[in-house]
Amino acid sequence: MAIVIAPAMTDRMKPMPPTDMLPTLSLSLSQYHFERLSDLPRHLPGLLDCPARELHHHLTGPTLLHLPGRRQPELFVSVLLHGNEDVGWVAVQQLLREALAHRQDRLPRALTVLIGNVQAARQGLRRLDGQPDHNRVWPGAVEYLGSPEQLLMAEVHRLQCERGLFAAIDLHNNTGLNPHYGIVCQNTPAHLHLARLFSRTVVLFRGLPGTQTAAFTPLCPAVAVECGKPGVAANEAEAARFLAAALHLSEFPDHGRQEGDLDLYHTLARVKVREEVRFDFAPPEGIQEDIAPLPPGCDLWLDARLDRLNFRELAAGRRFGRSRHPMPLRAEDEAGADITARCFQVREGELRLSRAAMPAMLTLDARVVRQDCLCYLMERLPMARGRNPAAARSTASESEPESEPASTQAC
Repeated sequence: MAIVIAPAMTDRMKPMPPTDMLPTLSLSLSQYHFERLSDLPRHLPGLLDCPARELHHHLTGPTLLHLPGRRQPELFVSVLLHGNEDVGWVAVQQLLREALAHRQDRLPRALTVLIGNVQAARQGLRRLDGQPDHNRVWPGAVEYLGSPEQLLMAEVHRLQCERGLFAAIDLHNNTGLNPHYGIVCQNTPAHLHLARLFSRTVVLFRGLPGTQTAAFTPLCPAVAVECGKPGVAANEAEAARFLAAALHLSEFPDHGRQEGDLDLYHTLARVKVREEVRFDFAPPEGIQEDIAPLPPGCDLWLDARLDRLNFRELAAGRRFGRSRHPMPLRAEDEAGADITARCFQVREGELRLSRAAMPAMLTLDARVVRQDCLCYLMERLPMARGRNPAAARSTASESEPESEPASTQAC
């Protein structure tokens, strides 16, 4: 099926490239290009009030909305690359409804929105079984090469490069307890400034080729923002505020951030449960998991409150769970090298950190663990506060209360 340019042109819509100029794919991409914001609700009635799960009634699949603004080049924003993470779509809806309520026919800056995995959003899932992750198929990907999704995102990337880019933003939710934070692939002043508009907590991560952020980083300031759990009004409002702030930017500064202006972390490892390992989470009420045998058919019993450790600096020896497998996890650095032995150990049936580290994106959702990963391990970069990372680490221990970090209150 060829890429579809939709809807039919009107005198209020600029012409788009003819379909015979675009590659033939088995997954269609729709594009709507509006000269006035007020045209959007007329041509796509109900879209700005439609929840992510109902988008399939309005859209056939991945869709680009090209919206007018007073400044060029445009801001590119992707939402719903993971179907169960709707914060970006809700934020875009809030932003556009606010503009229309004030009778604005143009935004402060031109904006293109990519609405991603509509099919998975219908089911409330990160991705459907058999689908590639829509945030692992962008240019630079090493997996899913030649798949319809990879070809489609390559086409989106090409189109955006031709249109010009001011910045690129990718909005996500977390399934576990996390503070709001941004992820950048370069720590240049422009990238850090964009991330700081969202949160003072920023993670530098150069791995995972095939993400939207990695694909656009060489071309413009780019950030992925993690907005806490879905369905939380405060998280959605903060994402909308961030988009509005980015649209109002006239330029990026060429000077660095002041010491103490942000908390900058570097990703040490991406941690996955090995494919052959059967795992589960211990019951939340149960201190008794310390003495109870592992359930039948379970190789790894993870602590039930593991996600409360996100963004806490943990000492070596911190327990993650119990295991009858000699090493149930695999940790890879940014280059994909196996560094499991430097990160974890199993001693007397207990899975523990073998080095000090700070986890992020720990989740209690077993499906997400399988489709993505268990967590990331990070360390603080000294420039974030002007001090040595070792001096900043706490001595988090088994006796520490499992309280949610203060910075996660909005999540």
